[in-house]
Amino acid sequence: MKISPGKFNSFLFLKLPSAWICGVRVQQIDNQRCETSVKHRWINQNPFNSMYFAVQAMAAELSTGAMVIGHIQESGRKISMLVAQNKAVFSKKATGKISFVCDNGQLVSEAISKTIETGEGQTFWMKSVGINEDGVEVSVFDFEWTVKLKSK
Repeated sequence: MKISPGKFNSFLFLKLPSAWICGVRVQQIDNQRCETSVKHRWINQNPFNSMYFAVQAMAAELSTGAMVIGHIQESGRKISMLVAQNKAVFSKKATGKISFVCDNGQLVSEAISKTIETGEGQTFWMKSVGINEDGVEVSVFDFEWTVKLKSK
């Protein structure tokens, strides 16, 4: 995969400044797994002294979407990507540093291969799990991604 955490974090600064300002960062990325993190701070808090749900959503979505971008780049084809829907479950207040991990890279690879092969758009669900510094799950996000070949 051509994307490194450093390159992707620079991309965040330029193209997704709200995520960058809130402290969302890519920690690790390869073809199968991506880990992002964000630390609870004043800029991303809610009135209940924990991390605002939308900040968690940005970090979780990035852990899935970064792999989609990487696989699209690797394919060498012009492919559009879009989140069609998402679901989230919150099980504990998010304080401290939260890491979001997605290990569904194989799903992306299969969907992109199939859309290239058939010319038809594909949809697939990816899961990102948020874990605090104590190893406790704080939230789980599911994103339905769509990929489709762009018209020439």
